[in-house]
Amino acid sequence: MAADQIGPNKGANIISTEGESVILSCTYDTSSRYVTLYWYRQYLNREPQYLIWKEAQTYSGTGTPAEPRFQSTTSETSTELTITGVTLSDSALYYCALRVGAQ
Repeated sequence: MAADQIGPNKGANIISTEGESVILSCTYDTSSRYVTLYWYRQYLNREPQYLIWKEAQTYSGTGTPAEPRFQSTTSETSTELTITGVTLSDSALYYCALRVGAQ
C-alpha cells in the first residue's frame, strides 16, 4: 500500500490584487476513509498559523476559521482554500496538511 500523500496543484507563486479572491488547492491520495484536511499560513521567520480544517469523504465537519475570509472545500482527492478580500497581509507561505484516521 502506498503512503498517504498531499501536495499543491499549482505553482508556488500566486499573484493577486487587493480585494480579490484567491483559491489555493492541493491534491491528496490516501486509502483511508477518515480524512481531515488542514490549511496553515506561515510568515517569514514565524511559526505556521492555523487557518481552517475540513473533513472529507466520509464526514463533512468544518473547523472554525481563523478569520471569516477563509473557507475550505474538499473532495475525495483535493482540498481548496478560498481567501476573500485579499490584503497585503495575506502575503505568506501556505501549507495544506492531511490527517488520516483509523481505516
